[in-house]
Amino acid sequence: MTDISRADITRRTIVKGSVLAAALASVPSAANAAPATSPAGVALVRNRLTLPSGIATGDVTSDSAVLWSRSSGAGRIRAVLRAVDDGGEVLRGRGAFERVLRGPRATQASDFTAKIHAGNLPSNTRFALEISFEDDGGAAGETVRGTFRTAPDAGSYNGKGRTGDTSNGGEVPASSTQSFVWTGDTAGQGWGINEEIGGMRGYRAMHQTRPDFFIHSGDTVYADGPIAETVVEKDGQVWRNLVTEEVSKVAETLDEYRGRHRYNLMDANMRAMFADVPVIANWDDHETTNNWYPGEILDDPRYTVRDVNTLAARGRQAWQEYMPIAEGAASWRPGTFDDAGQYQPARIYRKIARGPQLDIFCLDMRTFKSPNTDGKEAYATSILGQEQVDWLIREVSASKATWKVIAADLPLGIIVPDGPVNQESLANRDPGAPLGRELEIAGVLSAFKRNRVKNIVWLTADVHYCAAHHYSPERAAFTDFDPFWEFVAGPIAAGSFGPNAMDGTFGPEVVFSKAGRFAGESPRDGENQFFGHVQLGEDNSFTASLRNANGATVFSKVLTPER
Repeated sequence: MTDISRADITRRTIVKGSVLAAALASVPSAANAAPATSPAGVALVRNRLTLPSGIATGDVTSDSAVLWSRSSGAGRIRAVLRAVDDGGEVLRGRGAFERVLRGPRATQASDFTAKIHAGNLPSNTRFALEISFEDDGGAAGETVRGTFRTAPDAGSYNGKGRTGDTSNGGEVPASSTQSFVWTGDTAGQGWGINEEIGGMRGYRAMHQTRPDFFIHSGDTVYADGPIAETVVEKDGQVWRNLVTEEVSKVAETLDEYRGRHRYNLMDANMRAMFADVPVIANWDDHETTNNWYPGEILDDPRYTVRDVNTLAARGRQAWQEYMPIAEGAASWRPGTFDDAGQYQPARIYRKIARGPQLDIFCLDMRTFKSPNTDGKEAYATSILGQEQVDWLIREVSASKATWKVIAADLPLGIIVPDGPVNQESLANRDPGAPLGRELEIAGVLSAFKRNRVKNIVWLTADVHYCAAHHYSPERAAFTDFDPFWEFVAGPIAAGSFGPNAMDGTFGPEVVFSKAGRFAGESPRDGENQFFGHVQLGEDNSFTASLRNANGATVFSKVLTPER
């Protein structure tokens, strides 16, 4: 084969190739076609299944992991797990572990995506991972390799002699400490994959911190934001996007929603990170359309489908197909197809147990959301819904982990407008007593205090700038809660905005914030693209830092556990 340098491949060639690859991947017959045969009937060629979107792991706990990939055609997902040391060498003797897993058959019904829920894994163990797909004849296709580490075992160490409970702030072995990153907002405002600047460089910066896992806090795609081939920036520079047919308009069909996820996974930085770093995914609005709520009817001429419930069902199915979220875990119902062939969605809010130091509580602030109003109702309106509120209070109160991280897709005290009057989040511009959606959150915070829950940290994204907020009753109109921190990160590959005004109901103090130089600023130089990083220390400290897409730390705060 003749080598072709990168410089010899034009951008248009890459785009056309990407479009063709996506088109071929969507045709099930491409991998199911009978192999070419000679006159004697001997097979000459067998189409080889490939993995055009790479691989990913997700929702990794101390003994389980979700293994994900997408095939170029119909086939059965196959994974090989081997325990390795930190240098990547396979462990022999004590600690040795090897397992071959076969999962469901990937078909057009799931856009050829498939997941394996791997259970009964050893804790605090690094694995070398291989994923491939077997065609209907049993032949294995392309193999893509990655790695991940399971969380420490909840009973593997202790604080002051109490196994599995470090909530008292005891020491933790260095081998069992963890770090993770979080952010949100990928490929928004028309800023897509620009290979002239190295693609989505923020993902490379996160990957370089070598985190144990990654929380994507929502807006994993921008289904409502068309991506054009070129965009002229404010300073006159021309931003050049890779483009596909599915990103040329707002998403309405299921395949257009799927195409948004396929597009993001064209980025080499994202694929490399997802192969090495487990994902914990939240969803927010742009997986469907901007600022949506159940029951909404759109007044947007770009859409032929105006019923948001229809769009949300399609967007949710695509999101759950492409995110490596747990399917089939005993504690919640997986996404399935009913007897009529209709997709039944999985529950999005869930707990990810990460050992004695850390529990992650992922919220769903979209499915049960009340209509966007001015937020000043004298009665409680929902952003979580009663079932999720009860679950959150119960699970956080029962947690024995030192740190309880609440991974939210919307901020608490930041005012996020939806037009001149209505509000998208729960803050309502009124610094007085809780009203509307604020009443629901007030009940949650009050219950945490009543149940004497310590060391709660809220992490979020959504607003396209980074910030550190401290909430305290001494500054608040509502006082029945204990002080806590909220850290905000993002965007990671979208336009920069902010900072927004704050609502004083829960007494937030803006300890730090950094926003773009102007609204909609491009990600070109990475200076105003942000992610958060958390390091859990041997002393159970929680060091939260906010960093830009070049890896520079712009803010850092060390929290010590309360006893």
